[in-house]
Amino acid sequence: MVAPVSVFTTAILPIVAVGGVGYLLGWARDVDTDALNTVVVYVLAPALVFHSLATTTLAGSTLARITVAVVLFHVVAILVAEAAGRAVGASETALSALILVTAFPNTGNYGIPVSNFAFGETGRATAVVALSVQAVLIYTLGVYIAGRGSAGGVAAGVRRVFGVPLVYAVTAALGVRWLGLVPPADTSVMATLRLVGDSAIPVMLLLVGIQLARTDVGSTLSAVGGAVALKTLVAPVLGVGVALAVGFADPLVARTIVLETAMPSAVTPIILVGEFAEGEVASVPVAEFVSTAIFATTLVSVVTLTAVIAVLQTGVVV
Repeated sequence: MVAPVSVFTTAILPIVAVGGVGYLLGWARDVDTDALNTVVVYVLAPALVFHSLATTTLAGSTLARITVAVVLFHVVAILVAEAAGRAVGASETALSALILVTAFPNTGNYGIPVSNFAFGETGRATAVVALSVQAVLIYTLGVYIAGRGSAGGVAAGVRRVFGVPLVYAVTAALGVRWLGLVPPADTSVMATLRLVGDSAIPVMLLLVGIQLARTDVGSTLSAVGGAVALKTLVAPVLGVGVALAVGFADPLVARTIVLETAMPSAVTPIILVGEFAEGEVASVPVAEFVSTAIFATTLVSVVTLTAVIAVLQTGVVV
């Protein structure tokens, strides 16, 4: 079994450290998070996804299966979260928040290092592709989900999807790969894209920390219990089902897919609700609800991910 201390120091401590800096900054200064949200959505995230998708070395057939698995997981997770929310009479804003924190795992700044630690180079490469596919989903479908309860309703949410540049970044990355026009990694173009894209991860973490500094976590924790249970307990089970349904020739790829679904809530939803959502969940602003859910699932994941990795490494499940 993987030692909890090793998991924490390898993959979680850097995340906690950067988020902690954001927390201290938010506590000490009045930071304009709206401007940072806009920079991430329209500049940093598109660069991150373009570079990752354009430079991956996995085989085309494997890329296709990973894409199917990631899409299928998100569809099933969204339906489960939607059903759970409606069962308790949640508002449209609450449904949006619940779906975002349940269906979209932290496949990037958390998922990539954990997958690399657990399953080596194959794990890292698979996690990068999963991040790219999820990025398309979260900045298209996720934007719609975040904005569907705000002014303008469904039509406004659909219009927002086509106003986010990330979908065009993915199209461009796939295009240059298909045409064989991806510049060498050491060129100034690719180096610049990597630099800009890599900066998205710490900025997102800083934003979470800043938002947490403004959040009454103690009073909000009780409101996110259902979201935490769905994300940390139900999502990995869905991931196992998806991996088995899709089928992978390489068991390490299948195990990484399951591991990615077990990650805590993604950081990106806090960007989306800050940019597109409005309203309250359980009498607190939706941004506070999402920030607290991210905070809680990240803490709980120290235990749950250790258990998931240990089970996956035995080869009993997939």
